[in-house]
Amino acid sequence: MSLLLTLCVLLLGSIRTDATYYRHHRYIPHFYRYREHPNHLPEVSNPAPAVPQPAVPAHPRIPEVFHPVPEIIQPLPEAFHPVPEVVHPAPRQPPVNMSRVFYGIMFDAGSTGTRIHIYKFIQKDPIELPVLDHEMYHAVKPGLSAYKDNPEEGGNTVRQLLKIAKKTVPEEDWPRTPVVLKATAGLRLLPEDKAHTLLKEVQEVFEESPFFVPDNSVSIMNGTNEAISCILTLDISLFTTGHLYSKTRRTVGILDLGGGSTQITFLPKSKKTIQSAPHTYIANFNLFNHTYQLYTHSYLGNGLYAARLATLGALGADDLDWKVFTSSCLPKKFREDVTFGGTTYQVSGIPDGYAGYKLCYYEVMKVIKGIVHQPYEVKGSSTFYAFSYYFDRAVESGLIGEWESPHTALIFQANYIVEIASISPFLCMDMTYITCLLKEGFGFKDSTVLRLAKKVNNVETSWALGATFDYFRNLNIH
Repeated sequence: MSLLLTLCVLLLGSIRTDATYYRHHRYIPHFYRYREHPNHLPEVSNPAPAVPQPAVPAHPRIPEVFHPVPEIIQPLPEAFHPVPEVVHPAPRQPPVNMSRVFYGIMFDAGSTGTRIHIYKFIQKDPIELPVLDHEMYHAVKPGLSAYKDNPEEGGNTVRQLLKIAKKTVPEEDWPRTPVVLKATAGLRLLPEDKAHTLLKEVQEVFEESPFFVPDNSVSIMNGTNEAISCILTLDISLFTTGHLYSKTRRTVGILDLGGGSTQITFLPKSKKTIQSAPHTYIANFNLFNHTYQLYTHSYLGNGLYAARLATLGALGADDLDWKVFTSSCLPKKFREDVTFGGTTYQVSGIPDGYAGYKLCYYEVMKVIKGIVHQPYEVKGSSTFYAFSYYFDRAVESGLIGEWESPHTALIFQANYIVEIASISPFLCMDMTYITCLLKEGFGFKDSTVLRLAKKVNNVETSWALGATFDYFRNLNIH
């Protein structure tokens, strides 16, 4: 059986402060001088001297009452001379093109590892959105879920990653740099009490750090938010926000394959896609003054590592001490202990049985068929970006180079997939699962072209940037 799936790799390369000047308008009162009006004063018809009255001043003294008035008025304007001194300092403002720099720290607690993303943003204009200037990325293995029975040690892995953050973020910016951890499928697969204990431990580590710890800084991200944040990352990396769907009439979406779950997200162009999809698969998403209706779903337990165990029949099994799980996807002589999510399983090939692509394809089909919904329009003209293990396995198998041209055509063939088992015992199973997931699960045609990417414009292709950007947006930093 030959499966032809053409893939294409995309490796895309890499305040002003409006000062308000308040002019102080002088309030200058109007002072009225007394004017001498002849009809206001009594006429003197007899020049003979009159008898002076003690209580009433004589007529010749009347001008003396009004003449001093200008002398009283003259000093009053002096009280307003200091006013210009208040107005003059206003122009002493920062230069009009001064930029604002700030940082954000996002932890991605995945099923196979914990990653720290340290982002540096520059906001050149208070009206515009901030621009990503730089990303520092580091990862440790295993994932946080592996410490379900030893949460203190899980907290130590986060503490070690915070040391990198201290070296990256300037010390004066520590108190205003938010630190957030979002866990994905690894913790979603754990019992609730164990997941809660791990999150509580991380919260305590955050509280002792010098960074800003916002409310709800440690949480488990649901699959829908993970998928939407991932497509937001792509939008920011490719088009600096807001243009992901305006460039083409084709369906544009993302495929993300993690260790514990897999996601598909795209903007439907056909009403039939929305009408035929389960109602929980359609989500409204507000992005920069626009509302988008997305098809999005996360399949928990269908990530690459979880799918291995499901194919072996080991996922969720009991009595693991004496059970050995076998598969025709593995080399006949292979036998090994495999740990996932803090649980160890004994797995092996079938020593006296058969191994090969056709048998393996049949085995992985049972963890996909009837579980994964086929969206209507993926069968048509579409552009999908594939991240994470889609990219990693293509590199590991030698089908593509890590920095290969984005227009390289890749052909998956059954015979070749069988041969690559010598590179890694699980590689045949992984590649067969990916092929089956794309074709039998999502319903892509054999001729579908996927764009694989590890980084886009020097930014890791994960949900972390989208989630960080949305966090700042909610804080009205734009």
